Amino acid sequence: MQRALGLLTRREHSRKELTRKLVSRGVDAAEVEAAVGKLVDAGWQNDRRFAESLVRSRASSGYGPLHIRAELGTHDLPAEVRQAALDDFDGDWTELARDVVARRFARIEDTRTRERKAADFLIRRGFPGDVIRAAVRFPTEN
Repeated sequence: MQRALGLLTRREHSRKELTRKLVSRGVDAAEVEAAVGKLVDAGWQNDRRFAESLVRSRASSGYGPLHIRAELGTHDLPAEVRQAALDDFDGDWTELARDVVARRFARIEDTRTRERKAADFLIRRGFPGDVIRAAVRFPTEN
């Protein structure tokens, strides 16, 4: 229980992540399940709070909703928790993408090169196409 609380005081953890870390540190799996269950009941561990924290953290690091959704999926969170965390994010994905482009690609003189490199980067970071077009000012093709 003390080890679990120690981990949770540093940052939020998903139930799966907390269980995995404790078991990897040599704590009996049955004890871990009991301790984590008590922490959930007491409100110390909450998957929804973890998901919201992860969304804020990754968004502030310049990642888009597609990347974040995939990362949330690795934590065995229920689909409604993953979706709620993304829906509750109060940032603007287009503005976030524009900020990333401005910070990373402002020094590239050639407009076409800058747009191509920025679009490639935003794709790898998990931004959807409409956000990428708006962020790098690509005209939409019909």
